[in-house]
Amino acid sequence: MTAGDPWETHAGWWQEEFTDGADAEYTEQILPLAVEHLAGAVDVLDVGTGEGQLARMAALGGGPRVVGIDPSVAQLAVAQQRAGGPTYARAAAPALPFPASSFDAVVACLVFEHIDGVDAAIAEVSRVLRPGGRFLFFLNHPLLQTPGSGWIDDTILDEQYWRVGPYLHEETTLEEVEKDVFIPFVHRPLSRYVNAMAGAGLLIRHMDEPAPPPGFLARAEEYREAASIPRLLFIRAEKDRPPQGR
Repeated sequence: MTAGDPWETHAGWWQEEFTDGADAEYTEQILPLAVEHLAGAVDVLDVGTGEGQLARMAALGGGPRVVGIDPSVAQLAVAQQRAGGPTYARAAAPALPFPASSFDAVVACLVFEHIDGVDAAIAEVSRVLRPGGRFLFFLNHPLLQTPGSGWIDDTILDEQYWRVGPYLHEETTLEEVEKDVFIPFVHRPLSRYVNAMAGAGLLIRHMDEPAPPPGFLARAEEYREAASIPRLLFIRAEKDRPPQGR
C-alpha cells in the first residue's frame, strides 16, 4: 500500500454503495451466482474480499472454512467488525500466503480489473487450488464495459446504440466513479484472461453474461435502454486433474 492509495481513501464509498444490501447487482445477481457455484465447497478463498460481504455469504450456516484476503487495511478493518464467520488476512492476489492445494474453491469478484499482475495472480489461484477445485471469476464485462463504452443517443441519425470503446488495447485508466472518487481500472481483452487461465491449468467449464438485474434497471429510465447489454461476465473454471496412473 502507498500513500494516497484510492482503495484506502475510498473504502467508505465502496462499503456504502455496494455492500450490506445497497447494490442490486450484488444482491440480485452476483451473490446468488456465487451461492449456486460454491455449493458443496469445503475450503473457500475470497480474493479481494473488501469488507467481506461475499465471504460472509459463503460462510453462512457454518459449513465451509472461508478465508478472505485483501491488500486494503481500511476494508479489512470493516470486514473484521462485521464478522460473520470468515477469517481475514492482508495479502495481494499475485502472492497468496497459503500452501499449494489449500482450497477447493477460489472466488474473485470484480477484482481482476484492478490487478496489475494478472498472470501471477491467476497462477497463484491455480497453485492454491486442489486438483478439480473451482475458480469463480466475476468481471466487469471486458467487451461491453470497456473504457469509453456507453449508451449513445444520436440525434442526427435519430437512433440509439451502445458504443464500444477500444477493446483490443490493454490499458489502465483512472475513472471518476462518483464525484471526487477516482478508482484505477485495468482493461484487458477477454482472451488475455482465458489464455492466462489455460496456461495455469484452469479449464473453463461454464460462462454467463447475464442481463442487468431488475433492481439495477429500475434506478434510472435510461438504464432500461441498455437492458440487453450485460455489465457482468462470470466464468467458472476448474483446475486440471493430473492424469491417472495406469
